[in-house]
Amino acid sequence: MEKYVLDTNLFFNMEPGLGLGSNTNEVLENVIKAIKTMKKNKEGEFLMPPSIVREVKSFFEEETPLLKSFFAEITIKSPNITNTTFPASLFYTFVEEIRERSSRGLDVAEDELYKAVSSLAPVELTNKKDIQIKTGEFTKGLRERYRQATRTKFLDSIADLDLIVLAKEEEAYLVSTDEGVVIWGRRFGVKEMDPAVFGKKLTKE
Repeated sequence: MEKYVLDTNLFFNMEPGLGLGSNTNEVLENVIKAIKTMKKNKEGEFLMPPSIVREVKSFFEEETPLLKSFFAEITIKSPNITNTTFPASLFYTFVEEIRERSSRGLDVAEDELYKAVSSLAPVELTNKKDIQIKTGEFTKGLRERYRQATRTKFLDSIADLDLIVLAKEEEAYLVSTDEGVVIWGRRFGVKEMDPAVFGKKLTKE
């Protein structure tokens, strides 16, 4: 029986997702039906670490009956981070990439700050509110570019690492639309399944 570790984005990112609905509720309804059938036929086990469960719940104001039905079909399991081991070379790569991303982020911040100062130079500003209004668009640009420079295609949360370690530990397929999770999952040597392929597998197309 195959095992699958599921990421949060499968149920909220419709663009490259499972292809099982146009909104989260529709996707969850179809996934629940499919998982029930596969579990009944002993064709699969579906796992999530607690950190991902918390992420999913954070998208809802309350724990709806639909959400409860979904988690009733999911095996919630923490990865065993004490006994799981990885090659030291991976962590050298990880630390080096953190350093490079931090440097790129700072370059972006300096670039956006220069734009803001250049724009403000010919303008007479008398109070903090005026400054905030004038620099607002640059602050927004700085935040977005910094996020893109430092977080895209990278592990940016413990939840991301939980997914990979759990998939490794369970010899399960990692199913995610997050490029960073997929890229680092490959470096850690875990099995993976494209979300679209996983969606077809659920519906047996």
